[in-house]
Amino acid sequence: MRRTVLVFTSILAAASPAFAATLEIDLPNVETIETTAVSYECPEGTVAATYYNAGDTSVAVVTIDGSSVVMSNVLAASGSKYAGGPYVWWTKGDNADLYDLMKGEDAEPISCTAKT
Repeated sequence: MRRTVLVFTSILAAASPAFAATLEIDLPNVETIETTAVSYECPEGTVAATYYNAGDTSVAVVTIDGSSVVMSNVLAASGSKYAGGPYVWWTKGDNADLYDLMKGEDAEPISCTAKT
């Protein structure tokens, strides 16, 4: 059986090894991991997202206000929807909406467009 490991290393590791953190996810029976990095233009600046797709496992690492948030893919009627911490990141085509659940369920999302 081939073993594939998805590894995330904190962005702070580049600035100071004392703050390095690594998260490893063992994905048995997965042959490859597809990685896609996308920058989005949002009203309040740029949001960077990196998507990791490995078989049935899909994860996004989204940089929000300078912090990396690891989000897992969740059920969506259309597009790709990820949730992590107090955030929901919902993409469809070149568009993405960022929901902050701490603002309440009726709060408007921040709408972003992928840079080309």
